[in-house]
Amino acid sequence: MLVVGLVAPLAALAQSPAEDYVLLGAGLRARPAYDGSDSQRGDLIPVVRYYGRPWFARTTQGVLEGGARVELASGLNLGAQLAYEGGRAASESGFLRSRNVPDIDPGASFGLHLEWDRKLGPVPVNLLARGRQHAGADRGAQADLRFTAGIYGEGGVLAGVFAQATWANTKSVQSFYGIAPQQSATLPAFDAGSGPLSTSIGLLGSVDLSRKWLAVGSVEARKLRGDAARSPLAERTSNYYASAGLAYRFQ
Repeated sequence: MLVVGLVAPLAALAQSPAEDYVLLGAGLRARPAYDGSDSQRGDLIPVVRYYGRPWFARTTQGVLEGGARVELASGLNLGAQLAYEGGRAASESGFLRSRNVPDIDPGASFGLHLEWDRKLGPVPVNLLARGRQHAGADRGAQADLRFTAGIYGEGGVLAGVFAQATWANTKSVQSFYGIAPQQSATLPAFDAGSGPLSTSIGLLGSVDLSRKWLAVGSVEARKLRGDAARSPLAERTSNYYASAGLAYRFQ
């Protein structure tokens, strides 16, 4: 459920496959203990961007994922991906710890995506539709729709905005926000159903420090929706993420 990746430069939106480059680095991220938590935590995250033919790996679309893609038409790609899916540790949240809510282990998901890259006038835009099925059968499936647009690109400085909506099936929402009878002595039972899971908006950007090195960063506001927002496990419905990192560009 947690965003794993640090958003990399928007230059990717404006470049053809022939202009692709490899980006590797690391950064620091401030994030909630889980979406809906009132506790804030920090961790180390990767910066990855690689587009080959047909293989790819990236953190540029909100999760750490890799797989293969095929170009259906100019700027339109169909792909299959394997992605890292974060868990939930009660040790990071006093609210969960005091109520004996069990941990959720990290895992992996597999799925398909359709991605469209284009320029609308001078503005590079990216539209991504992605479906993900968790490898654990009881963790369910999610679908994302994500839009990114460049808003500035001058003198080695790139900036953009993004918005994302995520939907989840019953198993997915129940695994994070449902409460089984007798699971917690202090929380009421709660059956979570399918529907909208969250929406988010954010800013991202990069600054060239040299021909090879660049600083990258992002800020994001995320809001829980549907049964996730109504769950007794949601201390709040809005959370914030911020990240900053350093990456090396291989060309």
